[in-house]
Amino acid sequence: MPSLEHRSIGLVEDDPLMGESLVQGLALEGLAVQWWRTGADALNALRSGARPEALICDIRLPDMNGEELFNAAPRPPTGLPFLFMTAFGDVDQAVRLIRSGASDYVTKPFQMEEFLDRLLALLPKLETSPSDPVLGVSNAMQEIDAFLQKIAGHSGPALISGETGVGKEICARRLHALSRPNKPFIAVNCAAIPADLLESELFGHEKGAFTGAHARHLGYAERAGEGVLFLDEIAEMPATLQTKLLRLIEARTFSRLGGEREVQFKARIIAATNQDIDSAVADGVFREDLRFRLDMFGVEVPPLRRRPEDIDWLLQKFVAMFERQRDRPFRGVGSLTVQAAQHHDWPGNVRELRNRVERAVALATSDWLAPSDLFPPSRGRTPGPITAPLAAIRDAAERRAIQGALRDADGHMQEAATLLGVSRTTLWEKVKRHGL
Repeated sequence: MPSLEHRSIGLVEDDPLMGESLVQGLALEGLAVQWWRTGADALNALRSGARPEALICDIRLPDMNGEELFNAAPRPPTGLPFLFMTAFGDVDQAVRLIRSGASDYVTKPFQMEEFLDRLLALLPKLETSPSDPVLGVSNAMQEIDAFLQKIAGHSGPALISGETGVGKEICARRLHALSRPNKPFIAVNCAAIPADLLESELFGHEKGAFTGAHARHLGYAERAGEGVLFLDEIAEMPATLQTKLLRLIEARTFSRLGGEREVQFKARIIAATNQDIDSAVADGVFREDLRFRLDMFGVEVPPLRRRPEDIDWLLQKFVAMFERQRDRPFRGVGSLTVQAAQHHDWPGNVRELRNRVERAVALATSDWLAPSDLFPPSRGRTPGPITAPLAAIRDAAERRAIQGALRDADGHMQEAATLLGVSRTTLWEKVKRHGL
């Protein structure tokens, strides 16, 4: 998930435990939170000049309900996105608010990661310089970003392919930010939902549609509104649902299970897969006509090992993201650590890099992120091909390591020796031997 740091959020919640939990969770993401316990407090603050970028509001408040607050709140020229929190019994009111112009709602209890994703989708996008990288600094990712900007004004489906962990959802969110930034981004993992439940989750159902359907349920397609419906692992979708998805794309309408009324579909579909769709079509497990409809705008994200220029950029980005959870920030990422990362094959791609950095930041004992933090010895790595005598390789590697450590330590021998894990005397001898 992209960083939420330095964004301003308003929270209206009277439950002290819920409020404290949300404030702490949002603060860990770098958000500045203004917490009001009543609707009246929130209204007074907003009327007195408080300007949060989004407002998180419980449907039930001690002095009014969320709908009354929504209708009474002053609106800045750019609008004020509302994210409502609701219990199951208040879903109908939340849906009514969405139709009245509110941005989104979450049903309690919810997972913090999903909550943050919903919140991020509502926040106004920060202005960035055209030269600021978003997806990466490599030519490949710059070209993908340029392509996404080109198709942002279209409403046709997009199909993003690539290995697991390369950042397909990040590309989908980038397209969403470019095309429909203030509308919902609804992500559906087609492989994670049981096949017999996927249709109901995707299209919703009416009360009494089947045993256990005690109330109307709005599916992902309806909750996406005019935003983006992101279908991850699309190749795992059952054949019966593929037919209905094709009709959704072509007719732009659908029916809830057990319903007779056609519902208009206004969202843009972005699909993603880590499989070879052409092979799935050839094997008869994926419809060819659906493949062509989804692939109106095709994007293939290359694996991280084929874009090494992005490794250092991602490494620095993830360290900055996770070091906020430390008692003290890092002084930097050593050049040896960057070298180690660039020589790793990254079979898990960007996701593996993020996970390794998160672990390294949590367990590091030094003020510098070291190679052993990123690659613990017990895990090991496959060495690269030997293209020179071992002694020459060792001397060259040692020379680079010493140069990097001295640069990271601003020329201070003792600090460089500490980074390298040797004594100051040993380092001095090696400096003389290598002519440094």
